[in-house]
Amino acid sequence: MVDHLAQLLDVVKVVPTVNQIEVHPYFQQREVQAAGAEHGILTQAWSPIGGITFYRESEHTSTLEDRTIVAIAEAHGKSPAQVMLRWHLQQGRSVIPKSTKPHRIAENFDVFGFDLTAGELASIDALDTRKRGGPEPDAITLESFGRQIPEA
Repeated sequence: MVDHLAQLLDVVKVVPTVNQIEVHPYFQQREVQAAGAEHGILTQAWSPIGGITFYRESEHTSTLEDRTIVAIAEAHGKSPAQVMLRWHLQQGRSVIPKSTKPHRIAENFDVFGFDLTAGELASIDALDTRKRGGPEPDAITLESFGRQIPEA
């Protein structure tokens, strides 16, 4: 969160180079990305394709089945996952996609032979719901996890 980043920057001597946050087409955290960029901090997208499922407008769906993303994927002869990874890379983010399947791991690496147009990037940008898929950062506390975190 922006306030977490501000608190950190108030006390550190060395500015972090990477901020790993949840970023995918349905949750883009533009304010956090901009705050980091002001200090030269690279955004690394955790859950860059939004996970397997996501609740969008009271509907159980997936970014992998999103009409906009699927149409762009078909236009390029790529998978929806490849389109989302390319979207991140063209916008300057680092991505860490997860898969246990060798063919998907190979597919995730095959994102450099095409470019998305400005219109396609804007179409994906427009999918932002501003709703987090993962846990709320403020809910991650010593009390909620029941264990001590040693001082660094």
